[in-house]
Amino acid sequence: MAAAKPSVSVDQYICSLCLEVLKEPVTIPCGHSYCKDCINDCWDQMDTQGGYSCPQCRKTFNVRPELNRNTILAELIENLEEVTAGPSQSYAGIGDVPCDVCPDRKRKASKTCLTCMASYCDTHLQPHLVLPAFKRHKIDKVTEKLEEKLCAKHQKVLEIFCKTDKSCICLLCAATEHKSHDTVTPDVERAGRQSQVENRQAKIKTRIEEKESELEEMKEMVERIQSSAEKEVQNLKETFNSVLEFLERLRSKVTEVITDYKRREVRKADELMERLKKEIEELKTREAELDELSQTEDHIHFLQKFPFLYAPPEGGHSSNSTLNRDFLPETLRKDLSYLKRSLEEIRGWEFVKTTETGGLCFLRCPSQ
Repeated sequence: MAAAKPSVSVDQYICSLCLEVLKEPVTIPCGHSYCKDCINDCWDQMDTQGGYSCPQCRKTFNVRPELNRNTILAELIENLEEVTAGPSQSYAGIGDVPCDVCPDRKRKASKTCLTCMASYCDTHLQPHLVLPAFKRHKIDKVTEKLEEKLCAKHQKVLEIFCKTDKSCICLLCAATEHKSHDTVTPDVERAGRQSQVENRQAKIKTRIEEKESELEEMKEMVERIQSSAEKEVQNLKETFNSVLEFLERLRSKVTEVITDYKRREVRKADELMERLKKEIEELKTREAELDELSQTEDHIHFLQKFPFLYAPPEGGHSSNSTLNRDFLPETLRKDLSYLKRSLEEIRGWEFVKTTETGGLCFLRCPSQ
């Protein structure tokens, strides 16, 4: 009869200095093995007048032994770690749900017991799978934030959705204060509301497209304002360059008003574009949240977040802005042509400043 193979684990390969599994194991001439860094640190701190000794057997070496990596031992430990801690028994990392039973270093949980309200790795889950006492426990896929699935009043698992009060409740709630209410299971209610989420997503996508189109129109409007203003200023320069020097001040003022108009209109357009960009970002954020909510398989989380995400995002429709292409009244344009023929009459004209409400400047002859 073949002899049983001895049980082997990585715990048998412990460094006597750091008391952890050997890392970069090296073996000194007496046969004892240590972590490379541990034995180096030990000898660095040792009084070497009497030589270098082994921390375990105290055998002394006159010359500090050269440390070479024990390849066979390193590979053996690595293979044992892979066998002992397979994929289902890996340690919990960032974003993983840890086992609630593991005493020290937590392994990654594989299942959650909604009866115990605890998560277990494969090892600590075994009693639930084999012992009759746990037969009626409800085992589900691993779940984060178990407290969100408990009834705040009774500390029981939320298993029912009350359509009357639009809230998730436990069985005890359903049998007491919600006894006469219209109740369904969360998956049934989720199925009914899933289409609402999809409809809301479609509407938000449409609004995003509308806002983006409006933003492009505003950009084009700004370009037209700037282009028109530049052309208008150039036309004024060509007109006023033909008049006498005493009209230079008048030309400067008219140009200043047009420039001020451009600056004011561009500023208003910039403010509107910033508001549109903000609304677009908010809509995209809401779209992403709804997409994430639509994909989740956690019915309770879906129903708890649904009222907040389904509500339409704030933000009204931006007002339409039109480009006033008449930088100067038609009467002024005719008068400017007449100026070339009537220089003496121009001397009596006066400049009227624009009002704070944004009216255009114009010229007029004083009453005789």
